[in-house]
Amino acid sequence: AFKQPVREAYEDFLKRHPDHTRARLAFGSFLDDIGEDEGARDQWEKAREIDPKNPATWNNLANYYGHRGPVKKAFEYYAKAIELKPDESVYHRNLATTTYLFRKDAMEFYAIDEQKVFDRALELYRKAFRLDPENFELAADLAQSYYGIKPPRVEDALAAWQDALKIAKDDDERQGVYIHLARVEVSAARFDEARQHLDQVDLEKYADL
Repeated sequence: AFKQPVREAYEDFLKRHPDHTRARLAFGSFLDDIGEDEGARDQWEKAREIDPKNPATWNNLANYYGHRGPVKKAFEYYAKAIELKPDESVYHRNLATTTYLFRKDAMEFYAIDEQKVFDRALELYRKAFRLDPENFELAADLAQSYYGIKPPRVEDALAAWQDALKIAKDDDERQGVYIHLARVEVSAARFDEARQHLDQVDLEKYADL
């Protein structure tokens, strides 16, 4: 019931202020929230035409193309957002995730092999983490990305989980990290170390794991 009055308010405002970039960004986000992603894309594209130096516009469009394709456009648009605001952790994280998930597209777009794609994604995650060093979810994203890399990079994975452990805020996060550390250690046949980490897990929610 609330959607129509909100839409009409945005449309009325933009009739009177068609070059208002922030309003178009906000209207696009509203449309995206209610599942009208193509309408959102159209608003963001208009915002980009009005103010091509606004990094949020490029990031929002990259999110759209990352989900709907073409993915290569997402690589290009995230890079533009980073160029315009290189100290924004979220943009590096978004490009890292897209590069990691769409490896074949990344291999073609950057003309590199899969191992180099992993390297690129990990470096983007690390850059994002350096810009937002207390963000536990980001640290965990970086560490979990090692699960998909073959051949395994055991030492790097353990180091990444140790970094996450340093900024864990409570027992829940800490014990979750202990399980991940143990999982990596078991995969490398380091059973004594794995047992030591599992001995520190006593929360019931982790019992099955």
